[in-house]
Amino acid sequence: MADDIVVIGGGVIGLTVANELLRLGAKVRILERNYCGKESSWAGGGILSPLLPWDYPDPVTELTQFSNRLLPGLAETLRQETGVDPEYRACGMLALPDMNNKEGTKFIGAKNWCARNTFPLKEVYPNEAFPKLTFGEFADKSALWLPSVAQVRSPRLLQALKISVELSGGSIIEHTKVTGWRMGQGRVESVITDGGEYSGTDYIVAAGAWSREILDKYALKINIYPVRGQMLLFKVETGLLDAVVLQNGFYLIPRQDGYILAGSTVEDAGFDKNITTDARKQLLERAHKFLPELTERTLVGHWAGLRPGSPENIPVISRHPTFDNFYLNSGHHRYGVTMALGSAHLLSNMIMKNPQPFDVAPYKWHV
Repeated sequence: MADDIVVIGGGVIGLTVANELLRLGAKVRILERNYCGKESSWAGGGILSPLLPWDYPDPVTELTQFSNRLLPGLAETLRQETGVDPEYRACGMLALPDMNNKEGTKFIGAKNWCARNTFPLKEVYPNEAFPKLTFGEFADKSALWLPSVAQVRSPRLLQALKISVELSGGSIIEHTKVTGWRMGQGRVESVITDGGEYSGTDYIVAAGAWSREILDKYALKINIYPVRGQMLLFKVETGLLDAVVLQNGFYLIPRQDGYILAGSTVEDAGFDKNITTDARKQLLERAHKFLPELTERTLVGHWAGLRPGSPENIPVISRHPTFDNFYLNSGHHRYGVTMALGSAHLLSNMIMKNPQPFDVAPYKWHV
């Protein structure tokens, strides 16, 4: 079975790059070991920004900002094409101080970064800006308001992307596990699965936390590893919270219909996706502290996902060092949804030999 391009992995990274390549005229087949979009992409909150963007290296900044310039257009295109609204909206984010750090120095660095990157920022007092929330020790502390931070509803984005890929002529084969590779002279000849072999002109591994295992001996020195994140979901009346609230790695994300996400843990648990009572207790206590309505009574969901961890959150978007038609698009860590569209553009440009919008050397597959 032959296609122009075979994509391994049907999460947000695989679906987005497939969608982009189809728009450029390629034939694409996605192979997914389970259901498309049901792993870490589905589990994530959909905040379209690194939590504190000034804490990340320039390659993360460049890729996220590039992706964010493209996302509103994609969301609207998907809504019109598929009838599924990804619910893209700029809701803003309130970043509360970390009481363990010297915030004066931190705020100066944040303000300088925002000025350099044309990223709107305003210093506010939380109890004045958000009177419905309970801020306790933070009430009279200066915080940062980032009005341009946006979000999407990840499960709906994934649903829309999958429909769009199929409407554009892409083939999606689920419940198909990669078991090996057939290599020729400097090229991949086919990918071997438990459902047969698939061949194409190019191959893209976009399998998130499982990418290294799928690459097997061809992974070389790739450093991509699973990082478990647990999340809670609450259902309350609408209007209680309008913006993302962030404090020391913990966040609340409001949806427009009264659902509120609370997350997220960062755990080294290998490929264990089990939820834990400790994480539930910790997240519930922190959520209730900010919004008293978030209780056991309003808690409706608890799940875990495995992020594709990488050093400094910098993904690998690159051709394989040895095989000309073998590519990797993985290692986006906490920001797969945030970086997906930008990553798809960079990788599509590599395959189609089109010019890049900026230097892609930081995302190279090094050996």
